[in-house]
Amino acid sequence: MGATEKPRRITMTPAARRALKAAARLFYERGIHAVGVDLIASEAGVTKKTLYDRFGSKEQIVVEYLADRDERWRAFLAQRLDAAHPTPTARVLAVFDASRAWSDENSPKGCSMVNAHAEISDPLHPAYLIITGQKKWMLDLFTQLSRDLSPEGAGHLGRTLMLLHEGALVAHGLNIFPDPITHAREQAEALLATAAATAAKR
Repeated sequence: MGATEKPRRITMTPAARRALKAAARLFYERGIHAVGVDLIASEAGVTKKTLYDRFGSKEQIVVEYLADRDERWRAFLAQRLDAAHPTPTARVLAVFDASRAWSDENSPKGCSMVNAHAEISDPLHPAYLIITGQKKWMLDLFTQLSRDLSPEGAGHLGRTLMLLHEGALVAHGLNIFPDPITHAREQAEALLATAAATAAKR
């Protein structure tokens, strides 16, 4: 497929959902390259033939795994943003709060997209656009949220918030020091206060 095309998705049957659930757990815990179709089939209680009949290839299982996590994360974040106080600062900080809650519940070993990118760096891989697409979407979100606080500096502020956020996700996965996402949130709050003060002087 071309580098700008959306990856093909499949219609899920009960057997496919069972296989995807097993594959998702294995891919996240052990790594994508380390997990073969035989192990997925065994863990899901299906045959290899069933896997290939439903997905066509291991690549397609990876696509469905990452696309499912991406869709669930976006829905999770949307709920948190909807519930947040409507001020620009509160909405930005809600992203960090959502990431902390999501990471505690779903990502003890770090961001699945960051982890997958360490194994999938070929832009022609069908899952590549899911990985980079989520990160571009997050940058767009931070930039959009920054625009309400600092219209002229939204691009720079959005990129800085993105760096804080993504660095925190990587540090969370490495587990070198406790609660990096809360630390990043505190730095973001200070950054936003400075940006708001600068905007007020203009």
